[in-house]
Amino acid sequence: MFITRRVFTTALSLTRLAVLAGFSPLRLIADAMAQSASDVAKPVSLPEMALGPANASVTIIEYASMTCSHCAAFNANVFPKIKSEYIDTGKVRYVFREFPLDIKAAAGSILARCIAKGDAGKYFAVIDMLFKKLDEWSLPADPLLGFLGLRYPGMSEESVETCLKDQALIDRLSADEEFAHKVLKVNATPTFFINAERIKGAISFEEFDKRIKQLLMK
Repeated sequence: MFITRRVFTTALSLTRLAVLAGFSPLRLIADAMAQSASDVAKPVSLPEMALGPANASVTIIEYASMTCSHCAAFNANVFPKIKSEYIDTGKVRYVFREFPLDIKAAAGSILARCIAKGDAGKYFAVIDMLFKKLDEWSLPADPLLGFLGLRYPGMSEESVETCLKDQALIDRLSADEEFAHKVLKVNATPTFFINAERIKGAISFEEFDKRIKQLLMK
């Protein structure tokens, strides 16, 4: 079982979505759709958050929603094994891409981006924290209150609020979500691409291990 895609059109009304001067998410989507759907390795508009060498022979891309309990379980039980066995040893490049299924997931993704400021290691640490504390920050009606409860170092109420109103970041997140849905046919989380092979739903480490070893032998 996995979480099906819910309507996302209202999720990014977090700060009243509007097209910034000189920036159009629709243009980004149109440009992206000109690409081949199999070209999943290329990021659309947000900087890629990845661990492992760029030239690894196996690339795993995960599309996840920050409020997805199945994604949180995968992060806790499967990802650490993949990391120690394959990412840390330089055999696999692992890419995490946001596919928010609701407004709180969108807020979590935006916050993680703000905190990390392009640092992949820090980004994955924040993602790990958000998944582990999912029940704490996702329950309040106002995402701001939930995030403040985490007491993340350096994140005051003002800085969290400023982050959640970063229109450029919101627009890029929206554009990437639309690209994933329309072009790559992502409609649930977690969804994985292992060297462009799409896998819907969380699978065990044993399944990942089997597929990775097969690819490494080629």
